[in-house]
Amino acid sequence: MRKIFSIVMIMALMLFTSLAVVKTASAEELKMTGTITKIELAADGKSATAVLKDSKTGASVTITITDDLTLDKFKDKRIVEGDEIRTKYEKSGDVNTSKMFKKTAGC
Repeated sequence: MRKIFSIVMIMALMLFTSLAVVKTASAEELKMTGTITKIELAADGKSATAVLKDSKTGASVTITITDDLTLDKFKDKRIVEGDEIRTKYEKSGDVNTSKMFKKTAGC
């Protein structure tokens, strides 16, 4: 009886963990290289939005940036409009959240 109970518990645990992994992997992660056409810092300074023109398709993509390192580069004018950027971002719904945001030529 204990052996059957243990097997059922292990199967339930495996099912639960597989569902948890599927839930967290629902957001799509994309890569892009493009030129910044617009940067807007939030009033509180804890986020910013950047509009990039994709170098391959020419489409405009709006990305929300929340990491402190990139925000400091915006404030110090080390990253400005017209710079070419390499970025990784997560698309969830209609919001694109930056995971990596760097100049292609380095900083």
